[in-house]
Amino acid sequence: MKIFHGRQAGAVSEVRSSTFTGTVHADPIMPTTDGVTIHNVFFTPGARTYWHTHETGQVLTVVAGEGWVCVDGEQAQRIRVGDIVWIPEGERHWHGATATSYLLHTAVSIGKTVWEEEVTTEQFASASA
Repeated sequence: MKIFHGRQAGAVSEVRSSTFTGTVHADPIMPTTDGVTIHNVFFTPGARTYWHTHETGQVLTVVAGEGWVCVDGEQAQRIRVGDIVWIPEGERHWHGATATSYLLHTAVSIGKTVWEEEVTTEQFASASA
């Protein structure tokens, strides 16, 4: 058993940029342990991930704000406080804040994440269409 105590006092949020569009901050909750990584991720309005997949899957828990999650080839779905999203292994997707709200979610990533290309402005705009 391991216990990970919340955010450490004085810790600085990590700015995410190479696989995200917009301003995104992350706070590690649990470093990668047995192939599982947990972060709180804060997206400013309009910020989002790039397209990506997870080796074994991902669970998102929406803590605050509103956002989108989109599986490749499908219409984006709105996510709100209290929603839990299960993304199975290998499912190509993106997630992030709506254009008018921030989003804070806890992301539990299982196995390796494979990052792909940026979600275009047109793809993001179609989420709210």
